[in-house]
Amino acid sequence: MAAAAAVHEQDATCATCSPDRRCTIGRRLYGEVVRLQDDYLNHLRTRGTSV
Repeated sequence: MAAAAAVHEQDATCATCSPDRRCTIGRRLYGEVVRLQDDYLNHLRTRGTSV
């Protein structure tokens, strides 16, 4: 949740970032959110929980 909040803050404060294009920091932060979300969904799948 902190990673998602960091992305939202970056989007709100960075003059370069937009939903379609991100600066270097924005890309790194967004990539981290994607990785964490993938890890979470894989964790749920290994537990046998439907997603």
